[in-house]
Amino acid sequence: MNSTTPARLKASIPHWIGGRAADGESGRVQDVTNPASGAVTGQVALGSAEDVAAAVAAAQAAFPAWADTPPIRRARVMFKFLELLNQQKDALAHAITAEHGKVFTDAQGEVARGIDIVEFACGIPQLLKGDYTDQVSTGMDNWTLRQPLGVVAGITPFNFPCMVPMWMFPVAIAAGNTFVLKPSPLDPSPSLLIAELLKQAGLPDGVFNVVQGDKVAVDALLEHPDVKAVSFVGSTPIANHIYETGARHGKRVQALGGAKNHMVVMPDADIDQAVDALIGSAYGSAGERCMAISVAVLVGDVADRIVPKLAERARALKVLDGENLDAEMGPIVTRAALERITGYIAQGEQEGAQLVVDGRGFDGKTAGAGCADGFWLGGTLFDHVTPEMRIYKEEIFGPVLACVRAKDFGEALQLINDHEFGNGVSCFTRDGNVAREFGRRVQVGMVGINVPIPVPMAWHGFGGWKKSLFGDMHAYGEEGVRFYTKQKSIMQRWPESIGKGAEFVMPTAK
Repeated sequence: MNSTTPARLKASIPHWIGGRAADGESGRVQDVTNPASGAVTGQVALGSAEDVAAAVAAAQAAFPAWADTPPIRRARVMFKFLELLNQQKDALAHAITAEHGKVFTDAQGEVARGIDIVEFACGIPQLLKGDYTDQVSTGMDNWTLRQPLGVVAGITPFNFPCMVPMWMFPVAIAAGNTFVLKPSPLDPSPSLLIAELLKQAGLPDGVFNVVQGDKVAVDALLEHPDVKAVSFVGSTPIANHIYETGARHGKRVQALGGAKNHMVVMPDADIDQAVDALIGSAYGSAGERCMAISVAVLVGDVADRIVPKLAERARALKVLDGENLDAEMGPIVTRAALERITGYIAQGEQEGAQLVVDGRGFDGKTAGAGCADGFWLGGTLFDHVTPEMRIYKEEIFGPVLACVRAKDFGEALQLINDHEFGNGVSCFTRDGNVAREFGRRVQVGMVGINVPIPVPMAWHGFGGWKKSLFGDMHAYGEEGVRFYTKQKSIMQRWPESIGKGAEFVMPTAK
C-alpha cells in the first residue's frame, strides 16, 4: 500500500545521496513487508524527480576526480569493499530473507554470486589497457584507450536485491564511472547496507548513490541528460520501455527482460538427476528467478517415468519460513504476486492442462510461527501442457512447473526456438552428439548441458537472446567493461616528421 504521509510506525528506509542517508523530497512512502508473516516491517521512501536530480548531481560532481583516480587505486577500494562484504555477507543474506522471503541459504548463495563480480572488478586494471601501434604511418603512432562514461544508473528487480546490483555497480565504478542505483521498493534495505560498506571501504562520497522509488524515479533517470547509460533487469515489457526511452534520450541501454526457460530431458538421461535438477531449478526461490526452469520438455517415453517422481517431490517440498535452515522454499514476495500466480494456475486448468500437484491449498501455519498471514504457495506441477496455453507462453515467475511432451529431439528444439524468450535453457542427456547439436542450434543466450541453471561466472557475462535482452551487450564480464567505457583512438606525430604543404587527398599510410 502506498501512502502520501511520511513514515510513521515502522522503520524508515531512506535514499543514499552524496555519501549519506537522505529522506528525500517527495513525502511518498511504500510499505515494506515480510512475506513470511505478511507484517509491515518498514516504509521505504519513494523518490521524486528532484531526488533523482540530487543523486545525479552528487554523482556528476564526484565523477571528474573519480575518473582521474588511477585504476589500481579504484581497484584497491573494491578490494576493501570485498573484505567488508565477506565480513557482512550473512547480515546481507538475512536482510534479503526478511524482505524477499527466499530461504536463508539461497540468500547466502545470492550474496556469494554478487561477491564473484566484485572479485572480477578488482582485476579491472588489466581490462582497461589500451592497444598501441608504433609507426602506424611514417613518423606517426596510433593508440586506443577506454575511458569511463560519466554518471550511469542501474534499475534492479526484487528477486535479487544484492546480486543484480552487483552485476552492475562494481564494474561501472571500478571502470571510473559514478553510479545511481534504483532498487526495487519491495526489498530496499540491502541497497543501503551495500552503500554503507562502500563508504567504509573508502569510496568517495557521490560515487555510489541510491534512490529508492517506483516508476517516477525510473522515468526521471531515463530522461536526465547527465545519465549516460542505464542497466536494467526485470520483465520484458518494462525492459522494452526502458530500452526505447533510454535510446530516445541518447543513452546506452542494457535491458535484460523476462524468460521462459526450458529443460529438455532426453530418454537416455539419468532420471533421478533430472528430477533433482527440475525440482531445484523450478522451486528454488519459489520460482522467482529469471533463470528458473519453468518448462520441462520430456522427450519420448521420459514423461511417464519422470512425472510421478516430480509429483512426489513437489508434494514433499519443505515450504518453511526462510530463516528455518531446513527450508527448501519460502513464501511468494507479495500478496499481489501470489494472486497473479494462482490466477495462472486457474488459467492452466481452464486451458485443459493436467494439474498434477496444486500448491494453492498450502497452509501458512505449517511454515512456522507467525506465518499464518504470509504469502504462501506450495509447489505446483502441470502435465500435458501445450504451446498454445498461456501458462506455456507467459512468464509466471512462481513455483509452477509445466511439463510438455515431445516426440523427439527435433520437436523439443523447435519448441524452444519458437518461443519469444531466449534467456536460459538446459538439456539433460548422455549423448555427446545431442549435446553438441543442442548447444549449437538452440536460440538461447545461456545454455546448460546437464546443468539446470547455467548462470555464467563473473568473467563470462550474463544475457539472453530474443525478447530476453534489449541492447547489444551482456551484463558483467568483459562485455560489462565495454558497456561502461567508451573507446578513444589517438593518432600522434611530431613536427620533425611533417612534410611541407597542405594535403587535400584522403590520408593514407605512408
